Amino acid sequence: MATGTVRYWAAAKEAAGVAEESFSAETLGELITQIARNPRIEQVLRRSSFLVDGAPAGLRDPATIDLPQGAVVEVLPPFAGG
Repeated sequence: MATGTVRYWAAAKEAAGVAEESFSAETLGELITQIARNPRIEQVLRRSSFLVDGAPAGLRDPATIDLPQGAVVEVLPPFAGG
């Protein structure tokens, strides 16, 4: 089980109530499922894109994206104008 940090930006930060927090998950899909347990952030996650150690997850299935030990995952909701 990898551990790391998830960082929230803009609306995701507001919905999560924190700027960042620690996680323990094997894949991005598992992490998203854990985060989505907070009903305030679930809708934001559906519209968000994700970076894993600075690399965009893109349209890949999050369940297929392994998280390395010490990973930084950033949750990026749509920003104004895009």
